[in-house]
Amino acid sequence: VNISILIVAVVIFLLILYHNFLGLSDFLRWELSDSNPAGLQPIDFIAAVPQRLADERNEEEISVVITASDERLGGAIAAMNSIYFHTRSNVVFYIVTLNDTVDHLRLWLSSTALKKLQYRILDFDPRVLEGKVQMDPQKPDTLKALTFARFYLPTLVPHAEKAIYVDDDVIVQDDILELYKTPLKPGHAAAFSDDCDSTTNKVAVRGAGNQYNYIGFLDYKKETIRKLAMKANTCSFNPGVFVANLTEWKLQNITKQLEKWMALNVVEELYSRTLAGSITTPPLLIVFYKQHSSIDPMWNVRHLGSSAGKRYSPQFVKAAKLLHWNGHFKPWGRTAAYAEVWEKWYVPDPTGKFSLIRRHSEAYEAK
Repeated sequence: VNISILIVAVVIFLLILYHNFLGLSDFLRWELSDSNPAGLQPIDFIAAVPQRLADERNEEEISVVITASDERLGGAIAAMNSIYFHTRSNVVFYIVTLNDTVDHLRLWLSSTALKKLQYRILDFDPRVLEGKVQMDPQKPDTLKALTFARFYLPTLVPHAEKAIYVDDDVIVQDDILELYKTPLKPGHAAAFSDDCDSTTNKVAVRGAGNQYNYIGFLDYKKETIRKLAMKANTCSFNPGVFVANLTEWKLQNITKQLEKWMALNVVEELYSRTLAGSITTPPLLIVFYKQHSSIDPMWNVRHLGSSAGKRYSPQFVKAAKLLHWNGHFKPWGRTAAYAEVWEKWYVPDPTGKFSLIRRHSEAYEAK
């Protein structure tokens, strides 16, 4: 009997304890749902902690390659400043220049607001171009060694799997991370902005031949070009801004392919007689014929330097993610469209050298 009474007492005690536990659980649940900042926060609040994990993308290096010749150094400075301002990502600039520009560039970066930039200065050796390009005696300024640096991206950024190339006459108005994340189709080593996109068609480049398709860049009278069976009306693309898959670039030996077509042009003159702009474009058009992906056209709103007039509306320019002053009218030189947008990102040269050269910008090559 005593044992039975003891068992009943234990059962009753456990039932009371269980009831109290349920009451305490309800109380805690009510406390956790209280939105009062002074009280306990909901357990869901902990989900906000992994936001740090979402920011891990900031640790991935975004390699941005840009050239910097001494006479155009202010352009590269403004471009880098605009990129740096608009991103929280881990951007590292690979600045390709010539030996006589290194000291000027390093001083400009170290003694101004740009000293926090992460960068590496790379000295480009023009001797790699021997036998691959020829000087036009009537246009001695058309050959600029640095314009071919983009052909050698895997050498410039050997550790990276992906890289962005930008010309020195651009201003970025959005996070470069978005451009970096441009999806490339399997087997494609690069993504460009096609010249048939809606933004490009807003502008007609006068006096440049038909520079929206292949016939504007290549001489279809030459048998070597005809044998390629590339349609003459195929949309061309602009190589002043592009995203490269360097792993695929190396697998396909893109650099060697480009050098092959450079050397063939020296012998056979394969480029169009009406070619206007950078002579780096034709070999790229051949190698990447129908073998490239596309970037958002708003990431290369170009032809701002094709004339002194304003061909885009202020609203469109403001919405553009990247502005490109390709053409003769550079924003640091002669009167150019929306030069005030470029000047917003320009960092004055501490040596005063660039401001003097700006007076002679008429001789600059148009990219």
